[in-house]
Amino acid sequence: MAKDKAKLIAEQNDLFRQNFGSNTSNNKEVKGQYCVTEGFNNLPLGDRLVATMKIRKFDNFNPDNDPYKEHDMGRFKQNAHTILWKIDYYDLNYEYGSPEPSDSTKTRRVLTAMLGNEY
Repeated sequence: MAKDKAKLIAEQNDLFRQNFGSNTSNNKEVKGQYCVTEGFNNLPLGDRLVATMKIRKFDNFNPDNDPYKEHDMGRFKQNAHTILWKIDYYDLNYEYGSPEPSDSTKTRRVLTAMLGNEY
């Protein structure tokens, strides 16, 4: 059962992350917010755009960076920087943790993009 929940969460996280920065409405069933840290925001615009595309296309999940198989965190090198992204699960009001992260009707995701030294 836990394996099925992890797979569902991973699918939802992938859909949410792959639409990061998109103006399309393909992401209706997986709602949330996208945030960047000050360090990420201070990167040159071109670097931020490349990093955003790498976050959207990230698929290098392995036991070291994805032990729960939820596809909720990733890391990669870009130029001299390590870029991290993390998805957290909140209730519908973004006040508390989600009561059930696998249920998109009870969960709002927050994806944060940051520099490695900001984690």
